[in-house]
Amino acid sequence: MKPKVLAIIPARGGSKRIKRKNIKPFLGQEIIAYPIKAILESGVVNRLVVSTDDKEIACAAKKFGADVPFMRSAQNADDFATTFDVVEEVITQLDEKYDYVYCVYPTSVFVTSDLIRDALTALNTNPSATSIVTCVAYSNPIQRSLSCKDGYLQSNYPEFYNTRSQDLSKNYSDAGQLYLFKPDVVLQCKRLITDKCLPLELDEIRTQDIDSEVDWALAELKYSYMVN
Repeated sequence: MKPKVLAIIPARGGSKRIKRKNIKPFLGQEIIAYPIKAILESGVVNRLVVSTDDKEIACAAKKFGADVPFMRSAQNADDFATTFDVVEEVITQLDEKYDYVYCVYPTSVFVTSDLIRDALTALNTNPSATSIVTCVAYSNPIQRSLSCKDGYLQSNYPEFYNTRSQDLSKNYSDAGQLYLFKPDVVLQCKRLITDKCLPLELDEIRTQDIDSEVDWALAELKYSYMVN
């Protein structure tokens, strides 16, 4: 039987480093339009909800086809609320039963409908897994990382100092683009990356944190390169 799937886009209005980030034009279109379009075109999501405290963001979300059934609470609209807090609020407010829940950030311009479908297929066909998260491999082995102590560089992992790169284990960082999970498990453990989380690895060209104007410019360059 086809699973029932909810998608949540958390889009707060009070972005500090990039003003009005979640509806700022990205290559000519409000950035939140990109993940909304990808989710709707995937064909696997039953309902797409945008959680926001901002009326302008709510209007933009509805314009592109998302649902805003209620405004985010003041408690979860400040600088200290976590993504889990927002996801929990939406799930409990809706009071609807879903087999899987996506969380996709409003600046996730590199999320595609294919990626969304691939994530669901991977998680739905692995009965022991409870979540799947986009990630990107560190370009340099973290076992070669350095820190500074008393003004001098030192190896964080001296036991691996002379180990060949190809012999070191691969490590990942959270790409911050797409999370898919079984809601009951996440509500219990109170985090989106569960104990049995599958990696959905992305190339570096398909991921970019957008926390500054430089990040924004890099994301536009990467997106243009990827599309063209």
